[in-house]
Amino acid sequence: MGQKINPLGFRLGTTQEHHSIWFAQPKNYSEGLQEDQRIRNYITKYVKKNIKNSSIIEGISRIEIQKQIDIIRVIIYMGFPKLLIEGRSKKMEELQINIQNELNCINRKINIAITRIENPYGHPNILAEFIAGQLKNRVSFRKAMKKAIELTEQTNTKGIQVQIAGRLDGKEIARAEWVREGRVPLQTIRAKIDYCSYGVRTIYGVLGIKIWIFVDKE
Repeated sequence: MGQKINPLGFRLGTTQEHHSIWFAQPKNYSEGLQEDQRIRNYITKYVKKNIKNSSIIEGISRIEIQKQIDIIRVIIYMGFPKLLIEGRSKKMEELQINIQNELNCINRKINIAITRIENPYGHPNILAEFIAGQLKNRVSFRKAMKKAIELTEQTNTKGIQVQIAGRLDGKEIARAEWVREGRVPLQTIRAKIDYCSYGVRTIYGVLGIKIWIFVDKE
């Protein structure tokens, strides 16, 4: 059961919270949902565009969106925020103006804040970006998974499971390989499991990366 449903949605209301906080009429719900996705996609592309070194990961853990009648608050949780804001105060203003123009917000103001997270390699999204960068550089997937687990162990997590699926090492037949370290109780709702699914395009095709991290006690 633990692998037949998204671990984050499975635990909403217990150990997980929504990343979008707002209310809307049923007829306007789909528009608000698409608006959130456009905001997240634009921020991700903007951060990637401002990173000149392709070997550096973006470091975005999650993006929270809070909506009110006249304001949209966006909180970006990053492991390496200096990549975006160090000596670039104008970049934040530019990002806010661009998003406001992208959404065509006339009566609403966009407010963006960046929060630095501790132990960035304890977050699956950042760890998946690291693995994706290794796979793009044609590093063996086993070495990439081993290195990712070593980085996570330094963050005092309870356990981690990494799975990579696709044409691994250029083999013609696609398969899935996984490795686990520590405990990852996927069927326990009280266990705080952080999860992400990440796709990376390599010269052999698209590989899928899934990461489960047990970050709290049951």
